[in-house]
Parts: sequence; structure tokens; C-alpha cells
Amino acid sequence: MTSDPTAGGVVAEPVRVRRLTDQEGQKLQQIVRRGSTSSVRYRRAMMLLASAGGNRVPVISKLVQADEDTVRDVIHRFNE
Repeated sequence: MTSDPTAGGVVAEPVRVRRLTDQEGQKLQQIVRRGSTSSVRYRRAMMLLASAGGNRVPVISKLVQADEDTVRDVIHRFNE
């Protein structure tokens, strides 16, 4: 059985990170460049930067080797 993104007649918008402030972008890049922080923090920063760069969830999940639902959850939590 496959899931239908148009169920209910509404097409779901792709999940993507909101526009980053300069300070947020710099902090995320700093985390990724250093690589010395926790692996969870590093992977989350990678997910957010990849989304800000225009990549969609399936691509990001392959990049960071995480489940697509995990990537969506991280993006949603950041956007809140």
C-alpha cells in the first residue's frame, strides 16, 4: 500500500526550513565546519543547512543517513 500525498484533495507542501537569519546560518555552518560537537547536533545542523539550500527531505535523509520522518521532525521543530 502506498501513501497518497493528495489524500483529501489537498497537495501537501514540501517540508522545508524557514528562512534562516544571518546569525542562525553562521551558527549552523560553524557546527558543521567544526564537526567536534555531538554527532546528533552535527547531523541536525546538516539537515537544516541542506533544507535551507533547497534540498528536499528524501535527498537530505540520504545525505545524513536518517529516516525521512526524522528529517521532517527536525525541520518542523526548528521552524517552531
